[in-house]
Amino acid sequence: YKAAVAKKLNAAYALEDYAAAKQSLNALHRELMELNPSAARSLGEGLEEPLTVHRLHLPMPLRKSLASTNVIESAFSIVEQVCRNVKRWHGGDERKRWVGSGLLVAEKRFRRVQGYKQIPALIKELEALNVKP
Repeated sequence: YKAAVAKKLNAAYALEDYAAAKQSLNALHRELMELNPSAARSLGEGLEEPLTVHRLHLPMPLRKSLASTNVIESAFSIVEQVCRNVKRWHGGDERKRWVGSGLLVAEKRFRRVQGYKQIPALIKELEALNVKP
């Protein structure tokens, strides 16, 4: 059933409309309650966050880039690798310098955000919601 659930989950996230995507995820949640209550709880806990990109009416390329936290997690993983051999931390400033150097290493692996040309549309949506980008 995992493949079928993954297919339904991806189909829900691919929907353009927020209400339709939420309805599809709620239906999947109800279905999962019978198959795997633990997975259903996990889906239910994080139901709204992935739909934020739907509520902002973002174009699909930008939505794909912003729907995942993988970029952030990858950057933090690289910082962790850079800092792993530091044995003695001497104050907060040194920590900041090491984290900064780790982020500079991570920056070399960054790629352009898909849909970056639509970022002005995102800023406009955030301003309409009175949220500072």
